[in-house]
Amino acid sequence: MNIHISEQAVQWFENEMEAAAGDYVKFFARYGGSSPLHEGFSIGITKETPDEPVAEKVINDVHYYVEERDLWFFDGHDLHVDTDPASEELSFHYRVS
Repeated sequence: MNIHISEQAVQWFENEMEAAAGDYVKFFARYGGSSPLHEGFSIGITKETPDEPVAEKVINDVHYYVEERDLWFFDGHDLHVDTDPASEELSFHYRVS
């Protein structure tokens, strides 16, 4: 699995979550909502130091990652993070690895 993050999403993380050099941003499976991959689950994000990262992307010295325990959620897909131009909020897309 790979993580892809657009420049607009990087700006979102820096502005909205105050992500700065040395920070860790985790993408995780959370109960509730829905996704194209799993009904009843959606993706969550938090700033947290990793335990067992299985995928990681470093941009501007910010570590974006997924833990081993959340790999099931992505079900063989890469994570693409962008922003929605209309809402200016994050959008998540999943493409087969």
